[in-house]
Amino acid sequence: MIYFCPTPIGNLGDITIRTIEILKSVDMIFAEDKRVTVKLLNHYDIKAELRTYHKFNESEMSAKIIESIADRDIALVTDAGMPGISDPGAILVKKLIEEKIDFRVLPGANAALTALVLSGLDTDHFTFYGFTSNKSSARKKEFESLKDLKFTLIFYEAPHRIKDFLQDVYEVFGERKISISREITKVFEETIRSTTSKVIDEDITEKGEFVICLEGNNEEKNYNIRKLLEEELKKGVKKSQAVKEISKKYNIPKNDVYKESLDL
Repeated sequence: MIYFCPTPIGNLGDITIRTIEILKSVDMIFAEDKRVTVKLLNHYDIKAELRTYHKFNESEMSAKIIESIADRDIALVTDAGMPGISDPGAILVKKLIEEKIDFRVLPGANAALTALVLSGLDTDHFTFYGFTSNKSSARKKEFESLKDLKFTLIFYEAPHRIKDFLQDVYEVFGERKISISREITKVFEETIRSTTSKVIDEDITEKGEFVICLEGNNEEKNYNIRKLLEEELKKGVKKSQAVKEISKKYNIPKNDVYKESLDL
């Protein structure tokens, strides 16, 4: 059996009893960076054999891991958080599913959800986006595709890019509430709650990994529902399907679109 084991995102105490038991019971642990993981293993007196699995050898090691599962138990961890979420592991999951091999994913620490609760922004509906492009022009295009979403948006960003990131956020999204968390669960944990226009002038310590939570689009737009329906019908779309698609695409209550469709 192979287990995907989340590790603490800072404080070594943020690990479940079940994860510790699994790590102590497996024959081998694959880690993103052995130098990081060995500190955790030593802290909990875990003696399993340690090998490397990271984004530069994912495909090669995934095949070797699958070959090894038959006669041993294996755990996969990353430096911090959940394997496969903005960290190595996703490729192995896909290969395991393709090969119809059973595996387990354990629950544990997660920077995105922790930062979301810290932000005070809407938690009923949210979108996790993770890391954006390193280049400003490409990053702005990504932001353009997200700016009409009404959900809270969650991003990851590296410290040396945080200032440029925030500048691009303001230029594309305009004025919104924003929360920036860094060093979550660590000694110097910090969360700045502000607005997109003011936060670019904040004195932000450029250290540690950042999680940015951005308010969704709250602008009320007055769409011409009848015109939207007519455009879809001209394309040959059935009326019932047009109602569903317009409601979903423009975030308009389905009943409102349906009522308008009755007059067509």
